[in-house]
Amino acid sequence: MVVAFHAATLATGRALPLTRTGLSPAGTRQLSWRTKGRHFEAPLILQAVSWYLRYSLSYRDIEELFRERGLAVDHSTLNRWVLTYAPRIERRLRSFRKPHCGSIRIDETYIKIRGQWRYLYRAIDKHGAPVDFLLTATRDLGAAKRFFRKMLKGGPLLAPDRIGTDGAGPYPPAIAAARKEGFLPKDPLHYVTKHLQQGIESDHFRVKRPMPRIGGFQSFHTARRTIRGFEAMLWLRKGFGFTGAWTVCEQNQLLSVCFGLPAANKA
Repeated sequence: MVVAFHAATLATGRALPLTRTGLSPAGTRQLSWRTKGRHFEAPLILQAVSWYLRYSLSYRDIEELFRERGLAVDHSTLNRWVLTYAPRIERRLRSFRKPHCGSIRIDETYIKIRGQWRYLYRAIDKHGAPVDFLLTATRDLGAAKRFFRKMLKGGPLLAPDRIGTDGAGPYPPAIAAARKEGFLPKDPLHYVTKHLQQGIESDHFRVKRPMPRIGGFQSFHTARRTIRGFEAMLWLRKGFGFTGAWTVCEQNQLLSVCFGLPAANKA
């Protein structure tokens, strides 16, 4: 993987002040972060956040990677960057999702937060395209209803006509409630098939792979914001139906466009 830093940053071996705050195509300000009176370059921040969300690296691992390049970035600063910008990456990449095929799989997986198991509801279509996700403290009818409401209210243009789940009891009444609230134009076919759920169960591994392995997350707030970034980075790695090669370079260029930054990591 080619790592692109600002040329002046490499030349001086330190982070230079951010001197330009141009606007992205969506009219949003460029990425910047003030720490102890100094700004780090926006591409450097985006690179650090994407490293953490993409790979199984700790904050201290990324701190060492930067020190090898002569840049002093504390692991606590990296943590603040991720908590600040992971939700923004998810929000901006969400608009690139393509409509699902109409047949979706829904499942929940366990996430450890402060020593307790919490639940991450996730949905993909039968081709593996992402649909939505929701982190909840409980695994009950109320949580299932919230997930269906979030997924269908902000869904990409298409209500599902086939919904596959495991045998959990809350799903049938949650689907009925979504139909009653008008989020589903017609009653979908609900089926419970173990082998069809294998696709989303293996997809859980992909999104959980870069998560903290020891101790889990230390707060629900931290988990919710960071998981938004993990999910978004998985969307980015899968692609959004674009034709041609979809390498890390193209993925990084799309991230740069989302934040109004110059194209980075050109091959």
